[in-house]
Amino acid sequence: MFAHLRANLWLLVLTVLLCSILYPLAIWGIGQGLFHDKSQGSLVVHQGKVVGSRLIGQPFTQDEYFQPRPSSAGSGNGYDASASSPSNWAANNYLLRDRVARALGPIVKYRSGSKKGQPVAPDIEAWFQKDQFGGKPGIVAQWAAMHSGVAGPWLHDWVKADKLQAAHVAAWVAANPDDVAKWKSENTADPKPEDLAAGIAGGFFASFSKDHPGTFPGIAEFEKDGKTAKTIGPVKEGSDIQSLFFDMWLQEHADVDLERVPADMVMASGSGLDPDITLANALWQLDRVAAAWAKKTGSTDEKGLHDQIERLLRDKSYAPLGRLVGVPLVNVLEVNLALRDRYQKPAEAAK
Repeated sequence: MFAHLRANLWLLVLTVLLCSILYPLAIWGIGQGLFHDKSQGSLVVHQGKVVGSRLIGQPFTQDEYFQPRPSSAGSGNGYDASASSPSNWAANNYLLRDRVARALGPIVKYRSGSKKGQPVAPDIEAWFQKDQFGGKPGIVAQWAAMHSGVAGPWLHDWVKADKLQAAHVAAWVAANPDDVAKWKSENTADPKPEDLAAGIAGGFFASFSKDHPGTFPGIAEFEKDGKTAKTIGPVKEGSDIQSLFFDMWLQEHADVDLERVPADMVMASGSGLDPDITLANALWQLDRVAAAWAKKTGSTDEKGLHDQIERLLRDKSYAPLGRLVGVPLVNVLEVNLALRDRYQKPAEAAK
């Protein structure tokens, strides 16, 4: 009996020693010795600071930078590395159609005809200003009624983003106590300002549409005492109009021939944290990026700068298995850091 116990005890000790100590140490040693960068998380160090990982996407919104794929990871704007997830929206889900349409509105171009290569955004704004949809007036009110799942969240985020915007909605709330009381009676009696804004979005936009036809609420700038001041008021153009109303514009222009964009420009990855975009996606964004850096650096040779950035993209592109499979990709963080290193100092000197 004792011989069996001794044998089992030795087996336990050896198993713990091999599986819990020696094997992990061997794997750790191999990783640190042969694959040190990858085993440390593929961290990107820029000017002595860790700025991200080559494996995890992060948002870039400025015009002078290439922008990543959309993300559904976490709440807010996504890109939450602690909450990696897809949207799980099916192809027939309205929210997916809306997100794609909003991404396309400001960037898509005509593919043929007299306006070939020109953006549709100015035509969306001109159509919007006529304040007609389906032969009926009140385009903003119609949008809010048809797309309540979008209008409410949009107003919610709009209120949270800026004190001026929050004050504007608060003034409307004070002037429309009946609408507010009705919503509170059906929901919570003491909501946060942004939650109240989302709840009364239909009434807010209907009222705005009636008072300011052919416009949308936005921030307008004006000169006061030699300084630029801001106020909330009706605007007739801008990215909100181009994105929010692209889908409605497209419904009334169903036969228009538009350029196709790379799918990864408008579709999120399964993780929501894909660090790469296709080279085709990057080249689609190239005109915007080159124009923005030309403006920041004061360069008069936008074409030359365009060609420089294109060479940078192609030099940094790669494909799996030594380009034997897949399509060329670029790492968004690495490319944007390269742009910053090359053009930031000239941009600062141009100010």
